[in-house]
Amino acid sequence: MSADPNSGRSLPDLVLNALRETSELVQTEIRMIRTEMSDKVAQVEAGAGSLAAGAICLLVALFVLAQALIVALGDVIGNAWAALLVGVVIAVIGAALLYKGKKNLEPSSLTPNRTARQFGKDTEFVKEQAR
Repeated sequence: MSADPNSGRSLPDLVLNALRETSELVQTEIRMIRTEMSDKVAQVEAGAGSLAAGAICLLVALFVLAQALIVALGDVIGNAWAALLVGVVIAVIGAALLYKGKKNLEPSSLTPNRTARQFGKDTEFVKEQAR
């Protein structure tokens, strides 16, 4: 028995088989990227929804806590200075949170890396098979 399953097949048959397998491979890659992109879109939607709901809750809590802190500090340093201090601290925290959220939603963190790596491997495999 021959170990090579392609032995005895004609060149046109081998070429057609290679084309069919390449076509199937490309179709599989397309399905993979669609699935991964769908997962990424769902991830963005869930993240955006959580961010919005959390931001609303935190905003209400922030108003209450800021007012309580202003009242408490007002007895020590005066109401105007207490309001200014609390406002600056909250602004710095808010800016840091916005920066972090923006970084998490950058396109580089949402790209389909697994599919791209697999596509590269498959491309190399097809090139080697064509030799």
